[in-house]
Amino acid sequence: MINSIIDASLKDRFMVLIATLIIGVAGLWSYQHTYLDAIPDLSDVQVIVFTKYAGQAPQVVEDQVTYPITTAMLSVPRSKIVRGYSFFGFSFVYIIFEDGTDMYWARSRVLESLNFVSSKLPDGVTPTLGPDATGVGWVYEYALIDKTGTHDLAQLRSIQDWYLRYPLQTVNGVAEVASVGGFVKQYQVEVDPNALQAYGIPLSKVKQAIKRSNNDVGGRLIEMAETEYMVRGLGYIRSLGDLNSIPVGVDSNGTPIRLKDIANVHMGPELRRGLVELNGEGEVAGGVVIMRYGENALSTIEGVRKKLEELKKGLPKGVEIIPVYDRGNLIERAVASLNESLLQELVVVSLVVILFLLHVRSALVAIITLPMGILMAFIVMKMQGLNANIMSLGGIAITIGTMVDGAIVMVENAHKHLAQATTDKGAELSDEERWKTIGTASREVGPALFFSLLIITVSFLPIFTMQAQEGRMFSPLAFTASYAMAAAAILAVTLVPVMMGYFIRGKVVKEHENPINRWMHAMHTPVLKLAMQWRKVTVLLALCLVILTLYPFSKLGSEFMPPLDEGDILYMPTTFPGISITKAKELLQQTDKILKTFPEVHHVFGKVGRAETATDSAPLSMIETTISLKPKEDWPNPDKTTQQLMGEMDKAIKFPGLANAWTMPIKTRIDMLSTGIKTPVGIKVSGPDLNVLQSLSGQIERAMKTLPETTSAFGDRAVGGYYLDFDINREAASRYGLTTGDVQDVIQSAIGGMNVTETVEGLERYPVNVRYPRELRDDLESLKRVLIATPTGSQIPLAQVADLTYRRGPPVIKSENSRPNAWVYVDISSSDIGGFVNKAKNILADQVDIPAGYTVTWSGQFEYMERAAKRLQVVVPVTLLIIFILLYLNFRNLVEPMIVMLALPFGIIGGIWMLYLNDYNLSVAVYVGFIALAGMAAEIGVLVLSFIDMEVAKRRAASSQALSRMDIIDASQQATSMRVRPVVMTAVSTMAGLIPIMLSSGAGSDVTHRIAAPMLGGMLTVLILNLLVLPVIYSFVLQYQENQKKQMVNIGKS
Repeated sequence: MINSIIDASLKDRFMVLIATLIIGVAGLWSYQHTYLDAIPDLSDVQVIVFTKYAGQAPQVVEDQVTYPITTAMLSVPRSKIVRGYSFFGFSFVYIIFEDGTDMYWARSRVLESLNFVSSKLPDGVTPTLGPDATGVGWVYEYALIDKTGTHDLAQLRSIQDWYLRYPLQTVNGVAEVASVGGFVKQYQVEVDPNALQAYGIPLSKVKQAIKRSNNDVGGRLIEMAETEYMVRGLGYIRSLGDLNSIPVGVDSNGTPIRLKDIANVHMGPELRRGLVELNGEGEVAGGVVIMRYGENALSTIEGVRKKLEELKKGLPKGVEIIPVYDRGNLIERAVASLNESLLQELVVVSLVVILFLLHVRSALVAIITLPMGILMAFIVMKMQGLNANIMSLGGIAITIGTMVDGAIVMVENAHKHLAQATTDKGAELSDEERWKTIGTASREVGPALFFSLLIITVSFLPIFTMQAQEGRMFSPLAFTASYAMAAAAILAVTLVPVMMGYFIRGKVVKEHENPINRWMHAMHTPVLKLAMQWRKVTVLLALCLVILTLYPFSKLGSEFMPPLDEGDILYMPTTFPGISITKAKELLQQTDKILKTFPEVHHVFGKVGRAETATDSAPLSMIETTISLKPKEDWPNPDKTTQQLMGEMDKAIKFPGLANAWTMPIKTRIDMLSTGIKTPVGIKVSGPDLNVLQSLSGQIERAMKTLPETTSAFGDRAVGGYYLDFDINREAASRYGLTTGDVQDVIQSAIGGMNVTETVEGLERYPVNVRYPRELRDDLESLKRVLIATPTGSQIPLAQVADLTYRRGPPVIKSENSRPNAWVYVDISSSDIGGFVNKAKNILADQVDIPAGYTVTWSGQFEYMERAAKRLQVVVPVTLLIIFILLYLNFRNLVEPMIVMLALPFGIIGGIWMLYLNDYNLSVAVYVGFIALAGMAAEIGVLVLSFIDMEVAKRRAASSQALSRMDIIDASQQATSMRVRPVVMTAVSTMAGLIPIMLSSGAGSDVTHRIAAPMLGGMLTVLILNLLVLPVIYSFVLQYQENQKKQMVNIGKS
């Protein structure tokens, strides 16, 4: 079939060229219009249900909101995990779905379940869906500052909320713009309880009066003098004066009692659960731009940048917008780095081809084929909707050297045939003879080449079967590598024969006239001759080399994924629960100031608590500081790694009660939304009792700190929050005619404060809050004297119907699948996560006794690593079987495929030594490199055996007798020596293509180095051992086959 395709291509050469032109144009269009991002979206498909329950403690939120919602969500189809968080005033429920679930189908199913559960929630509590965004949605952050001091934090926050936020949401690809920091302006009505008592006015009447005094109404239409007038009743509160003049009752003389008579009305800040700070210089307001799921990250960021430039013109004088996190920079760096590597690979591979052939026009066949294959891969990428990122472009990058293999072997074989045909004729070949010779040369190696390239394509199959985060990370690489190799296989039997006919003309330098080839033969032939003389010793030495590789293999650590250097650092320390926002602000400013002193740091943007978005569930005890670094060339020591810089920063920040954690922004957001764990290793303890969970997490924390690799360990204080409980005495309350609800209303509104309405001031909206003055609620004695109105009109102190007690309770309640959890975050200095967890498990078993009904699970990167390892244990053998079947289809016997499979351990030898010398751990990226190497190693083996088969076939045809032992040895030696050039060219072109990746230092190079290292080392040993050991092993097989033939002949004669 392959030969028929070659013949058809040579027959319809013009159609092949037209098709090539069309594909080239389509490929260029696809390349220019492919979406760009830094890394693939590694997030799980998730839907967030966010519910506000203002002023309520975590236990109340858990019991009345989070638990009903999580139990309802457990039955949502295709949901994997339902994770709940109950904070002060907020509930977050994350529903994480199985891979492959459509985001919008998932959202619709969650909405169905929400409709069912809404009736079970408290009055006025409305759950809402978070934005249709993922863990990589935070693409852009900015701060608003005013260095002139003209605008305060409340005014800056108003500019963010009402001037910047909504226009930015119109940018294509933006799901939400979240405000963070500053103060939300609030009208505060501080009611004097003594005045209420004097006038006999209950607090509920004050709230009702304010609500009734803040509204605009319509009175339909009236017609006067043939003109229609729309009727309005204007009554919105627009100022403090409007509030002060609201009547709340009349006294005994009929004199109106206005709000100013019983309350102090003024402007103030609303209660806030988050703030931001810049460079340790003080608080700012800011915004977070969250990208919609599946959008083009770079074009979205460019749209945001453009919109901000437009909006800057309308800012008040002195106000500036400072970008503090811009993922566009990472995307541009990553794509530029890979494009540079791709260009370098094209140049290097082209030079290799030219040097080996010393015929520029022949080299052009391979050089033109390469970009065509890449463009064909981009066409399929565009059709599939794959982004261009470090993984998808990396897939093309690691296969560039191998993509030209087909063209290289074809051209080299054509050179041999043309030289032979010219020698046989003794004159220049005619045009028809030359095309005929090209066809013969192409048909000779075409099928073997096609199958060997197909084997490389199939070798990526295990990567497609990976699940979850590792699958999302590496499947783009497998897709593009497969597309590129499939394109190379198709081009090898269609375009390459046609181009050879057009380009291989004039004087072709013979192999023995090329100095590189002469040097190669001078090196290879004597060594191969020696190996053939001492065949058993050669095989034994190869086995010893395999056994020797066990030493470096035993020294390799394991990790899920190598650290991806994003160019920014995320500092995420955790403080003890119960910290006030004032103290958290002080701590944040101190840490930011220290971090800004590092000469490598460009700016520091710190956040405590949460931004106003459902995608941020950070409590006040969690600090998130984004550290933007200068370009490496501006560092005092450009050779310093980001990991080393993190180590220096960690030593500089040592505060009591602060557990440091250092990571990268994108990666952490993905991990936090996926597992909830922000550190490389997490331990989740689940069980019914929060007190027991706290005790267990504390024991585990102390146990983890005994390991030398642990840099920090912090266990959740499941009951570490501080509570002031009002225990209502039902019997005492009933004596005054008060229900529990009556007392709770006073606690909720008078003490806690309640937003009763919202002012409408043009486009802006601000809350109106009613509560008692601070001096009446800032200590226990004052709180005991808070007055409650009874049905008789008298007012009694709160202490008469309730006991006030300080207690410890949950600062936040976490649950997975409706089961309470406490988590232990462990940050480690070692990158060998697998080794650390094995030690940690032993320590945990020795030092911590887990009671019945409680479970411990290991999470974070380790969870992913174990899952990937289990999957690969099944899939890799299946892939090897498929490669074996393809080899069988090529050779049509079982022996040769088995010998070719011996090339795989040869590849592993070099790969493991390369990892050991570079101090790389085993990781999913490394496994991907080995998987890619398997197909490439098999390709070299196929070439070597195919050339030996050709030579043996010639000798069998020329001889009437079975070949002798020396004939076989000579045939194996001669075939390998004669065809050393195509074998070395294919291997060297592959290795040359990998060298620019290994030398790159741009964004994403940490991952691509780990993929390229086993391939580069493996290809080197595959080349050496396939040229020396494989012919030896195959000669034994051939010798056995010939002996069997002789015996059959002798039996036939007798």
